[in-house]
Amino acid sequence: MTGDNVLIRPRRAAWMSAVLAVLLLAVFIVVALLLRRSETGVIFQPSDQVAMIGVGVLLAGGALLFATPRVRADAEGIEVRNLPFVGRRFSWQEVLSVSFPDGASFARLELPDDEYYSVLAVQAVDRDRAVEAVRALRRLHKAAHEG
Repeated sequence: MTGDNVLIRPRRAAWMSAVLAVLLLAVFIVVALLLRRSETGVIFQPSDQVAMIGVGVLLAGGALLFATPRVRADAEGIEVRNLPFVGRRFSWQEVLSVSFPDGASFARLELPDDEYYSVLAVQAVDRDRAVEAVRALRRLHKAAHEG
């Protein structure tokens, strides 16, 4: 977050999603390797074991999606990406304010007509980093409205 360009990503959510992804994958690999025969007489084929690992990979990938939110802001506006490959750009003229309501998990952009847009990259669990991120976004917003 330097100069007129701000890049924000969640830190704790990214760390926790990486840990969860590794755990999920490890559990599914172990289960796949241990499932050769069951007490009921069911025999698991190698294809079943590969499928179990595949399910683990898919779930681990899903867990990693929580690490993808990002915000890029500059003097002209702010780009919010809450989901992979899906982002939305707002000019600062469209944004009424940047807020972080009491008890909220995420910051948000206040828009006209009582609308708002959640900013998942700025999360309450990041504490001081979230405060700094909101302050940086508010500085850019204020500069755009004054200039």
